[in-house]
Amino acid sequence: MPILRLAIPSPLRRLFDYLPPAECPAPLRAGQRLLVEFARRQVVAVLVEVAQSSELPTDKLKPALRLLDPEPLLPPELLRLLGWAVSYYHHGPGEVYPAALPLALRGSDGVAEPRLKRWRITAAGRERLAAGPGRSPRGHELLERLAQAHEGVIPQQLKELNWDWRPAMRRLREQGLVSEQRASCLEPPQPPSPAPQLNDEQQSAVESVTAALDGYHAFLLDGVTGSGKTEVYLRLIEAVVARGRQALLLVPEIGLTPQTVARFRARIPHPIAVLHSGLADGERLCAWQAARRGEARVVIGTRSALFTPLAAPGIIIVDEEHDASFKQQDGFRYSARDLAVVRAHHASIPVLLGSATPALESLANARAGRYTRLALTRRAGDAKPPRIGLLDMRRARLDEGLSEPLLALMERHLKADGQVLLFLNRRGYAPTLLCHACGEAPKCPRCEVNYNLSLVHRRLRCHHCDTERPVPHQCPSCGSPELVPVGLGTERIEQALARRFPGIGVVRIDRDSTRRKGSFEQALAAIHSGEHKLLIGTQMLAKGHHFPNVTLVAILDADQGLYSLDFRAGERLAQLILQVAGRAGRAERPGEVVIQTHLPDHPLLNQLVHQGYPGFAAAALDARKQGRLPPYAHMALLRAEAQNGELPRAFLSEAYGLARVLNTGEVELLGPVAAPMEKRAGRYRVQLLLSSQRREALHKLLDGLLPKLDGLKSGRKVRWSLDVDPVDGY
Repeated sequence: MPILRLAIPSPLRRLFDYLPPAECPAPLRAGQRLLVEFARRQVVAVLVEVAQSSELPTDKLKPALRLLDPEPLLPPELLRLLGWAVSYYHHGPGEVYPAALPLALRGSDGVAEPRLKRWRITAAGRERLAAGPGRSPRGHELLERLAQAHEGVIPQQLKELNWDWRPAMRRLREQGLVSEQRASCLEPPQPPSPAPQLNDEQQSAVESVTAALDGYHAFLLDGVTGSGKTEVYLRLIEAVVARGRQALLLVPEIGLTPQTVARFRARIPHPIAVLHSGLADGERLCAWQAARRGEARVVIGTRSALFTPLAAPGIIIVDEEHDASFKQQDGFRYSARDLAVVRAHHASIPVLLGSATPALESLANARAGRYTRLALTRRAGDAKPPRIGLLDMRRARLDEGLSEPLLALMERHLKADGQVLLFLNRRGYAPTLLCHACGEAPKCPRCEVNYNLSLVHRRLRCHHCDTERPVPHQCPSCGSPELVPVGLGTERIEQALARRFPGIGVVRIDRDSTRRKGSFEQALAAIHSGEHKLLIGTQMLAKGHHFPNVTLVAILDADQGLYSLDFRAGERLAQLILQVAGRAGRAERPGEVVIQTHLPDHPLLNQLVHQGYPGFAAAALDARKQGRLPPYAHMALLRAEAQNGELPRAFLSEAYGLARVLNTGEVELLGPVAAPMEKRAGRYRVQLLLSSQRREALHKLLDGLLPKLDGLKSGRKVRWSLDVDPVDGY
């Protein structure tokens, strides 16, 4: 009798053996789901292997309860990737394999794929449209949209409307002006728009990758902001789809997905599936299944879309490959960028990593010949790179953090009908509310850090654990009513701009202002229409957006990134500054970038201004090599936390002792020490860093250490995790 080796949702680092179910209507193959009894409950497991024997006697094995899939949901190349991830990241199979399934498929019953509606205008509807809006302007607007859509309209295409269109659509249908049909979750393809002319650098990049479509090859597309990397992606995807294969494009954040999808739908006359956490479970399942069946020729998604099964994979593209959002920070801690390279290798297809500020790891791989570097050194079309300069804030008069020279510069650009973007990576009104009488500041008791003040909502918020409370009327310590906001946040800058530039549209884009569904898209549309001239925002506004009318970009507080203890802080600051700067001068009009700083002589800032990212990266790589830091060393971070601060330290002290015994001298052990942010959400956090210049030595130590840690009694009193290749030391 065959033995089923199953990945069952649990933290245990092993597969579990089961017998086939009593009734099995289809052959058993790896990649299918089965319902099993485990720990007195019914759970969904993934079949990883069908074996002929077990270490346990057959009469000790339970039979699975039911086979859930007549055929495998996960193809062999994806199963191979997941098996590799189990070994490399040292996570249990029960954490890794379910990560490849949509949430709807992890339950025993699952969620049915949604049966979407599609509406088309009827002949009577066209007659009504010709008669004018009459007393129903909203109905008339819907008829206009339907008349322009030859294939009809589905609900997703109406999300951009800022009013409830459903009652109007229902009345149109009742009047016979609109017909309703069932539809796929994929929007119908539209006639492609003409492609722009490629410059010689873009053409060379396209030809290099196209020549390698029949096998594995890793490429790094190193292109300055505005150099037309997306056009290169489009040409490559067109070539892949023309061969009858599929393309997977990963983007770092949900906020970049709508504009990316719109641009690709305008050019690719084939169904496109979209996958991200903002979708309902049914919508996500429908897109996932469409990709698995091969109906979707292009898949665009965020980090977890990497695990989407493809019927005929042809290429994987990772846009903004340097972005830390590609690293999962809880649960199964994987890097989607790194796994994209591994998946491409397993599937024998090319992978393209694109960025204007590549990660130092990717540049090191290009230096070593593991990646082929493709350079785009100039902006597409007639756009010129922006001028970047430092604005010395020492002794300058400030109006809510805005210096007089900056305000004068903003006024000049606004008078020339340009848009101005101000970047401040700190939401809220102020990071601290201070008592003027005694100096006390309200702190989050769960994290022991100052509350952030949100004046719009009249709340104090902790941005680490999301707890909040009303703004007090007096100091809790001394009773004084003199509570003063200290520091700058995007809300405060927004108010200062509205006061300084009355009558000019101001928009703020951060996580607080875009909580309501559709608000982010509405704000972007208002920016593109010219309704807003002054833009203030965090990283949400800085990444990947194309604002052709922005002629001035100002970075308000670059200095905060110069004081971090994290060795990656300089790299992140350089990437962020240049990504933000890239929003300026992206069309015919020249752009200007200013960086407000109290440290105008700082070597990092001057390096960026005078040598650009290549000069900074070369110096940073040399410094990392001398310091034996990644990418010239390999790290794993063992973290532990508990409400009692002594428990995680005791556990990691035991872990340190076990690691010392196993260590052959090639792995450096640092700690245990308190995390830089020692308390978060009511739990004390301690960590132990393992570092080696040989990846094999590090993993050999982890292979021996983790089974021993699983058996420690002290480990049961804490929440602990392992992060291989950590990108965040906090």
